Amino acid sequence: MIEVVGLSKNYGTRNVVDNLSFHVKTGDVLGFIGPNGAGKSTAMKMLAGILPVYSGTVRIGSYDVEKSPREARSMLGFLPENAPLYSNMSVLAFLRYAACMRGIMGRKLRDEKIAKAVERCALQDVLHEEIDALSKGYRRRVCLAQAILHEPPALIMDEPTDGLDPNQKREIRSLIGELRSGTAIILSTHILEEVEAVCSRVLLLCAGKRIFEGSREDFLAQKQEGEDVSALFARLTKDGGRT
Repeated sequence: MIEVVGLSKNYGTRNVVDNLSFHVKTGDVLGFIGPNGAGKSTAMKMLAGILPVYSGTVRIGSYDVEKSPREARSMLGFLPENAPLYSNMSVLAFLRYAACMRGIMGRKLRDEKIAKAVERCALQDVLHEEIDALSKGYRRRVCLAQAILHEPPALIMDEPTDGLDPNQKREIRSLIGELRSGTAIILSTHILEEVEAVCSRVLLLCAGKRIFEGSREDFLAQKQEGEDVSALFARLTKDGGRT
């Protein structure tokens, strides 16, 4: 569902993403991890069509993100790390606006899609509140609701549980588990427990390069005696992944 071949991006002389290739099938939850500055956000923005592909190919379904951007984006939901929201809108007004932007026309269909996203993201209690009055956790859930509003077959989420309390994190993890049966999911996170909790595969990026790609079990099997997942991560990414 998501195919990346030879993806690269330079900023001046610095190679931020270096010849990255991977694929994500329907039913996969790919944990996209790496230290700050590893190139994760840049890569995800190219996958989502927000940044142009400097070199390489990205396909969502059968659509090339560069050659068929409208079709590719119609199949993708994207939750950026710092998603802008119209803070003076109510949650319901914002989701109606997002539905229009997604081409969900007809009041009945729009209301059905909104109701489903609201239920999945547990937004019923704040539906008529202004976004500006919401906590960071609720704002995050509003962003997630707009990403899944059109029920896309591919979903990219950057720090989906950032700012959420433990109960809300558990709810979002449960939602990811529900979505995965019909969706190819990329989940970028600094919270390594998310990898163990919800991911089926892991892609570790460091200094723009792929350091590891494989199943969650194979990733965790690399732990040495006395290591937890944080210590494993630190060892694999030490000195830019060279040691």
